[in-house]
Amino acid sequence: MKIKYQFADGKVAEIEVSEEFGTLYLETERQEQNAERRQRYHCRESLDYLGFENEYYADETYAPERLALMKEQEERVAEFLATLTERQRSLVLKLMDDKNIEQIAREEGVHRSTLDEALKSVRKKAMKFFF
Repeated sequence: MKIKYQFADGKVAEIEVSEEFGTLYLETERQEQNAERRQRYHCRESLDYLGFENEYYADETYAPERLALMKEQEERVAEFLATLTERQRSLVLKLMDDKNIEQIAREEGVHRSTLDEALKSVRKKAMKFFF
């Protein structure tokens, strides 16, 4: 007896099997289809019915891979911050708190060009550290 078998990747193949196995396989397939049909008929609010198959429903916020990557990145940034002087570190932390250079210069009572020079050395260190 020949049966059509559909693989997980969608390919369909015709396979020669014994009469006993073929009958069992076809009966099992029929029972599965009937059970799925009954499920769809009686349960219209199932996740299958709603069709959660697009990016709108995908939330990667707490995915283990993403959490591990974020932790590695945070550790790497902490290592970099440890290589900076206290002055450079405080400047970078203020920038990370969404302050701009003008605000920081006003707070510290220094000219913007002083902060630009400090940031230039921070960028140099960052290029060496990260690349």
